[in-house]
Amino acid sequence: MIVMTRIDYRLIHGQVAFTWTNNLSANALLIANDSVAQDNFRKKTLQLAKPDSAKLIFKSIADSAKAIASGVTDKYRVFIIVENIGDAYRLAKLVPQIKVIDLGLANKKAGAQNIAKSVYVTPEETAQLQELEQRGIQVLVKQAPTDPDTTFSSLIK
Repeated sequence: MIVMTRIDYRLIHGQVAFTWTNNLSANALLIANDSVAQDNFRKKTLQLAKPDSAKLIFKSIADSAKAIASGVTDKYRVFIIVENIGDAYRLAKLVPQIKVIDLGLANKKAGAQNIAKSVYVTPEETAQLQELEQRGIQVLVKQAPTDPDTTFSSLIK
């Protein structure tokens, strides 16, 4: 069961590893990212931040979708973490079980608009997130579980 999908360019760090994982009662963290899945150094580094209470899995976007579709993840409370909005968009289009996406941290880049603390979106990313909302996926912007639920669409000017 997917408990949440989070966009966070840092992937696993203290807030994700402990606060979010505990709040969601997640027992599996799935890092869905094409480059991380192929990078042993990044995987080893991210393993250091993994909470003891959860299994850590690294898969490409396509392999993540295949694993979820196969049912192999059904026995877990899966917290999916993606590095960027594009990854969340691609994965959500492949995985109908994704119902909530948390836009936690999206780094500053050329042409991006700051819509919340540590959240920057380009026009293309805005269109992608709006499309996901139109498809019935709840897109929230919140850094910590105790933050109020703020919908992405309410922050776009």
